[in-house]
Amino acid sequence: MWLWWIGNVAALLVVVPLVVLLANRVIRPAVEISKYADDILEHGVLLTQNLEPVPVLADTVGLVDGITGESVRYVTALHQAI
Repeated sequence: MWLWWIGNVAALLVVVPLVVLLANRVIRPAVEISKYADDILEHGVLLTQNLEPVPVLADTVGLVDGITGESVRYVTALHQAI
């Protein structure tokens, strides 16, 4: 019976601190990764606010193409008039 108690004490003095140490080595980086993920999420949301005007660029490209065609036709007409 006294060997059982010695085994229990050894488990408490050796195994439990070892488990706590290993758990600490896993939990600390996990918490740090969580902080980085929160930071990425925060700045990602802020970035999307700056991307709202991007779809309007398609309209801008279409308008520039239209103006370019009209400008070429105007310059050609001026060149022929001279």
